[in-house]
Amino acid sequence: MNSAIFSLNILSDLRSMLQYGFMLHAFEAGTIVAIVAGIIGYFIVLRRSSFAAHALSHIGFTGAAGAVLLGVSPLAGLLVFTSAGGFAIAMLGRKAASRDVQIGTVLAFMLGLGVLFISLYSGYATEAYSLLFGEILGISSADVVVTLIAALVLLAVVAVIYRPLLFSSLDEDVAEAKGVPIFWIGAVFMILIAIATSISVQVVGVLLIFALMVIPAATAQRLARRPAQGIAISVLIALFATWFGLFVSFYLPYPVSFFITSMTFAIYLGVRMFRAGAIA
Repeated sequence: MNSAIFSLNILSDLRSMLQYGFMLHAFEAGTIVAIVAGIIGYFIVLRRSSFAAHALSHIGFTGAAGAVLLGVSPLAGLLVFTSAGGFAIAMLGRKAASRDVQIGTVLAFMLGLGVLFISLYSGYATEAYSLLFGEILGISSADVVVTLIAALVLLAVVAVIYRPLLFSSLDEDVAEAKGVPIFWIGAVFMILIAIATSISVQVVGVLLIFALMVIPAATAQRLARRPAQGIAISVLIALFATWFGLFVSFYLPYPVSFFITSMTFAIYLGVRMFRAGAIA
């Protein structure tokens, strides 16, 4: 992306690239997002809610398009629409395992609304379209602050509901029989997915959200024996892929999201092949 030359001194290379404000902001936001995506993603995979994360990312694009139409920040539109969409999905489907139809219904309506918003906008909605593939190198210091605040709120809520969330994720029926408020845990978790999706979209975009929200967690599940271990591995994979993508894209003229998705996919394939070989 510039005339910088890669050397074998990684620390020196990092110091050089972090002198640029846009790279510093990208690393800051990328680190925050990777931690959040790794934690929330683990529960997404555990609850078999990958389609929900995928749907909310597309619903977020509708929100961003609506925000551009109104002349406000696309990130604000993302947060509002994904949160509303997450709550609507939770209201329509009581249990996580049986929400596919409800998710598809809400998604179809929101995508139609997004098309309307884009068609009504008279200018070129660059900011909204950039969310399709992510624009981490365009993140401002203000965006980093918003991302950090959202992440802290999200992680605080996860810490509060961790035990009932984990219990209901492992066995929803038993958790309900034990008195766990399944509906409200599910509703809160859908809002958490919405927030995590909104801030993750800045890094990898709407179309590649699985790279950080699902693949690291799916890989971690094949390696970990305990939930806490799985969450830690998921976060580490997301962090490594994000840092790797940012580092490599500084020297090569290709999108950061391409390198992030390629790295998470390569790690996933490597773990699958290793596990298959170990079993054989």
